[in-house]
Amino acid sequence: MLGLDRNHVLTRMEQKNRSSLTGFILLGFSDRPQLELVLFVVLLVFYIFTLLGNTAIIALSHLDPHLHTPMYFFLSNLSFLDLCYTTSIVPQLMVNLRGADKSISFGGCVVQMYISLGLGCTECFLLGVMAFDRYAAVCRPLHYTVIMHARLCALMASASWFISFANSLLQTVLLFLLPLCGRNKLDHFFCEIPALLKLACVDTTMIESEIFFVSAMDLLLPVAFIMFSYGRIVRAILRIKSAAGQRKAFGTCGSHLTVVTLFYGTAIYAYLQPSNNYSQDQGKFISLFYTIIAPMINPLIYTLRNKDVKGAMKKILWKDYDLR
Repeated sequence: MLGLDRNHVLTRMEQKNRSSLTGFILLGFSDRPQLELVLFVVLLVFYIFTLLGNTAIIALSHLDPHLHTPMYFFLSNLSFLDLCYTTSIVPQLMVNLRGADKSISFGGCVVQMYISLGLGCTECFLLGVMAFDRYAAVCRPLHYTVIMHARLCALMASASWFISFANSLLQTVLLFLLPLCGRNKLDHFFCEIPALLKLACVDTTMIESEIFFVSAMDLLLPVAFIMFSYGRIVRAILRIKSAAGQRKAFGTCGSHLTVVTLFYGTAIYAYLQPSNNYSQDQGKFISLFYTIIAPMINPLIYTLRNKDVKGAMKKILWKDYDLR
């Protein structure tokens, strides 16, 4: 029995190694060659704005003492995450869009999936943590600094990163242990779970169920917590008698709620639907949204709707102007 198990494992490793010799071919948008040049230019512009916008948020949060608060600590984490997430996917995509070679090495595909999956999961938890921060600010304003002390903030942020990358490691290992039988044409522009599952030459019902369950926990638990937090926030705001006070309270939560809606809407659509209903073309364009468009517009949402960030930006710009 042990001998059979060992032979089975060795066979699976040999099959995996056959795929690793040539890596994978990312078909991406190769069936639409006229679209590739347009996408390259659009992605280049969006990527530059993503780098500038998220770097600006991180810099402002560190340079302005007024932004040394839990909210901006978590926002800096989110901006750093968006920088890493976009960079783990977009440069490879742009190379493939402009060249005839659409390949990615086996190791490169493993690393890309591990990093992008870990970062996506981290964003789920970070958005939940940020909802708790808004709950504490609106519902417990007198105890806010006591509740959201620096040690707790660091602990919640660290836990979000650690749990997410541990989960990503488990899912990545499970996926790449599947025998591919030499199949290496990946109908996507990066290494993502639904597309990789389609390459497997064995029944994937069990692993699809496991991944669906883990994805549901990663997405729906933070969503439930966010909804609970905002339910309490709305109740607290409605008890405020002045209209100005209500507007101010809603204003502190509006940016976060907008980002939550954009992120979870696309993520739930991409990961929490049966594989037989999964359209590869729709999946590609949905993936484009949460890999490049959402990270680009997140800084805009937080700056356009946030007087503190706009004030810090003006202060630093005027300071630089005065020094000249």
